[in-house]
Amino acid sequence: MTMLNKVQLMGFLGADPEVRYTQEQEAVTRVRIATSETWKKNGEKHEKTEWHNVVFFGRLAEIVGEHLKKGSLVYIEGHLQTRSWEKDGETRYTTEIVAESMKMLPSGGKATGAPKTQKGQSKPSYDDGPF
Repeated sequence: MTMLNKVQLMGFLGADPEVRYTQEQEAVTRVRIATSETWKKNGEKHEKTEWHNVVFFGRLAEIVGEHLKKGSLVYIEGHLQTRSWEKDGETRYTTEIVAESMKMLPSGGKATGAPKTQKGQSKPSYDDGPF
């Protein structure tokens, strides 16, 4: 039996990409991407924003670092990965999307920065572990 682990996202970068290099000089770029959905209930408009941690490796990581910035609209395909590390004697976990492909999309002039979250909602903190 074959299993499937596939993620497709289209959203806006919440900050400029963070490009780092491993000891083997492989580029690793991390971004946070916001996806939003809107709906009407009782005539009132509602919006919900989800934040996704995405990591790119190799040449794709370099391209993301060179060409994308806060507010860029992108389409990403990849897979989910959970990893753990030790911090302050405690095991921590994170689930992130490992990008396998990326397409830069025109934003249509709608995004001049990160998308807005719901009123009073702040962006979640991001502890990226040992990188």
